Amino acid sequence: MRRGWPHSLTKEYRLNKHLYLMILPAFIGFITFHYVPLYGIVMAFKQYDLILGFQDSPWVGFKHFASFFNDPYSVRIIRNTLLLGFYSLLFGTLPPIILALMLNEFTNQRWKRIFQSISYLPHFIAIVVIVGMMVQLLGPDGIVNTMLVSLGLEQIYFFNQAEYFRTLYVTSGVWQGVGWGSILYLAALTGIDPELYEASYMDGANRFQRIWHISIPGIMPTIVILLILNASDVINVGFEKVYLMANPAIYETGDVIQTFVYRRGIVDRNFGFATAVGLLNSVTSFMILYAANRIARMTKQNSLW
Repeated sequence: MRRGWPHSLTKEYRLNKHLYLMILPAFIGFITFHYVPLYGIVMAFKQYDLILGFQDSPWVGFKHFASFFNDPYSVRIIRNTLLLGFYSLLFGTLPPIILALMLNEFTNQRWKRIFQSISYLPHFIAIVVIVGMMVQLLGPDGIVNTMLVSLGLEQIYFFNQAEYFRTLYVTSGVWQGVGWGSILYLAALTGIDPELYEASYMDGANRFQRIWHISIPGIMPTIVILLILNASDVINVGFEKVYLMANPAIYETGDVIQTFVYRRGIVDRNFGFATAVGLLNSVTSFMILYAANRIARMTKQNSLW
C-alpha cells in the first residue's frame, strides 16, 4: 500500500481496490449485526406488539423505565446485580495476576507448560457443565454432603439457601477464569527487559524483591487497562449461570436484572420492558466504563482514551 494520504478518495480506491473488496464482507457483516439491530431500541419506548410491528406499536414514552424502578423487587435485583458484579471483580482480579507471576518464575519449561494447560482447561468447559459439576459436588447426595454426614454433621443444602449463592457464583467464576485471565499478564511479563532482572540479581535482590519492584510495575499498565474494561461488566452479570443456579428459594440474593428481565420481558412477552431495561443496562455500563477511565487518567495511569 502506498504511504501517505492520497489527494483524492478515487485515487485511493484505484490503488487499493482489491484490499477494499477483501474487507467488504467483514464491513457488511459488522454493519448488519452491530448497527442495523440498533433500530430495535425504539421498542423501549413502545408497547411492542408482534402483530403490529415496530412502526404501528403505540408509543408509551418512559413507561417501561418507570415500571422497572417502581417494581417492589427493583431495589433487591439492582443490589444483587451490583454485589455479584463487584465481588466478581474484586476477587477475580488478583488470582490471574498471582498465577501469572508464579508461572513466570518457573524455571522448568516442561512443568510450566503442563501447569498452564491445566489452568486453562476450565475456561473451555460450558457453563451448564460447570453448574452440573457444582450440583454433583454440593447437592444433597454430593461428595461434600456425603463427607459431612460421615463426620456426623448435618447436610447443607447449598442451592436452596440464599446465603451460599454469592459465594458459589463468585468462587466458581474465579476457578473457571483464573488460568485464561493470566494469559495477558504472562504476555506483558515477557515484554519486560531481562536486563532489569539481571541487574537486580547482581545487586543482591531476592526473588520477592524482583517481583515487587520489576514484575508488578512492568505489568501495571496491563492491570489498569483490564480493570477499566472489567469495571464495565459490574452490572452485566452473566445470565446463563445465574439462571441455571437460581430458584425461588434463593431469589433474595440470586435474582439479578437479567433473570428478572427474562421473566418479565421474555416469558410474559413484554418485549418493550425487556428492551428498556437492556438499554438502561447498556447506558449504565458505559457510564461505569467512562468513570473508571476518568479515574485512571486522574491518577496518571494508563487509560483507554
